[in-house]
Amino acid sequence: MRVPLPHKLGKDEVRRRLKSHSHEIAESFPGGMAQVDTAWPSEDRMSMAIHAMGQQLNGSVLIEDEQVVIELDLPLALSFLEPIVKGAVQKQGQKLLAPPKG
Repeated sequence: MRVPLPHKLGKDEVRRRLKSHSHEIAESFPGGMAQVDTAWPSEDRMSMAIHAMGQQLNGSVLIEDEQVVIELDLPLALSFLEPIVKGAVQKQGQKLLAPPKG
């Protein structure tokens, strides 16, 4: 599953927001029953190991100049959840990448 999210924040601000809100990723999963471990293998890439519903999922967040690309490998057993997860990722991502108010 690939979810591109446009932004106008600049990479530094996106990186700062991701680092300060990465603990909220688990809330995007149905039932909120997920454990998410994140790492930063490079400045513009955050990797994720997600444990949800007895499954291990791997994903990444790539920060680009004008978009953030979230990729998540859903196992076949959870593929039926793709529309739900994709919608939640888009909603949470748009909130995270919203321009500052004021």
